[in-house]
Amino acid sequence: MGSNPVNKFQTCSCGLPQDNDAVITHPSQRASRPATCDALVLDARARQSLVTVRSLGSRGLCIAALDSFDGLPVPSFSSRWCHHKIICQAEEGRVDYLTFLEQVLDSTGARVLIPSSDGTIALLRHYRERLEHRVRIALAKEPALGIALNKEQTLEIARRLGLGVPRAVTVTAGSEVGAALHEIGLPAVVKPVESWRGGEHRRVASQLVTTPDEARRAVEELTGFGGMILFQPFLSGRRESISFLYANGEIYARFACWGKRANPPLGGASVLRQSIAIPQDIGEQAERLVREIELEGYSHVEFRRDSAGYPYLMEINPRLNAGIELAVRAGVDFPYLLYQWANGERIDMAKGYRVGEQMRYLGGDFAATLAALRQRGRPEVPPPAQAIFDFCASFFVPMSYDYLDWRDPFPVWVALIGFPRYLLRRGGKGLSSKRRD
Repeated sequence: MGSNPVNKFQTCSCGLPQDNDAVITHPSQRASRPATCDALVLDARARQSLVTVRSLGSRGLCIAALDSFDGLPVPSFSSRWCHHKIICQAEEGRVDYLTFLEQVLDSTGARVLIPSSDGTIALLRHYRERLEHRVRIALAKEPALGIALNKEQTLEIARRLGLGVPRAVTVTAGSEVGAALHEIGLPAVVKPVESWRGGEHRRVASQLVTTPDEARRAVEELTGFGGMILFQPFLSGRRESISFLYANGEIYARFACWGKRANPPLGGASVLRQSIAIPQDIGEQAERLVREIELEGYSHVEFRRDSAGYPYLMEINPRLNAGIELAVRAGVDFPYLLYQWANGERIDMAKGYRVGEQMRYLGGDFAATLAALRQRGRPEVPPPAQAIFDFCASFFVPMSYDYLDWRDPFPVWVALIGFPRYLLRRGGKGLSSKRRD
């Protein structure tokens, strides 16, 4: 991409540029007196970003949303509560993106910056001191943030605290796969220690392997990006997670959910999920871990149970995750609590939430069903007939749907229009979860 990014503003009452469709090169040239936006939401195409725009905007806050241009529509931009839509031609994670972001911050006077993707967070971490002269960043401080983003460090602390941690062998090259297979066996999960590879500006995901050849190919692919790989046994039980808002030694909100279906099936974003009462075992473990790391702000702690129901820690996600809307619909408004924390305000205490609420990401569920037809016979993948039945039967179960909010109807139409284009783009690579899930 070029070094001269382009952006687009949509008007609001904050005093920013008033020509809705104006395309300008330098945001700072358009406002001699910076207006004040309450929050700038990055990675606007992500589902969690739309939830954040709706959460904050519906409370009367002035919200701007920014995303890198990639030709696909951005549902957040069509929200009635998105006061400014900003498009950057530079790719997330690159220096050109940083330059553009600084111009936008100067022009909007945004108080709080809320990121949602690994690439953006990596860039913000690298230039954090420089950016914090302009804006409050809704991320935990170092070193807690760095620990949470590194699976090996997270699991080591969890092991020291007595949490259930899956056996793991660290692998750095394909030549070490034989020893790992001897130790762990098959099927197994090949997992990068850190999901974001800054040099390649890409996110790398865990892979399920069922044969020695698959294991070697997966390790060679993932180690080719640099960094270490964890080789872990496959766990076949339920996938459960606990979310927290933690600050100043206090837990202000807790929320638990069960991921019933995911895309891709192993470790992907939940496409069908349900709120549950906080299980005593993982609830206590997750809270101890967050307190030990001192991971302030929002965190999402994932567990996987084995066939006997024993829980094992998978990872911590220290940013708003794609499935956050279920928590909001159930009564825990994490985006707003995160904003309060980042802005230095008094944080509301969430006293509880509705158990049994279900939510579905229809596009992701459709992609997961197609993947099940192609990957029949693999662990975690139901038989084709069962996958199709489950997909269709879910329409008869009362639940909410991602993007769909009758108070704010346009984002769901934008998502529906853009989904076929997304499928076509992903067709050559195979269907998988969106890059920001």
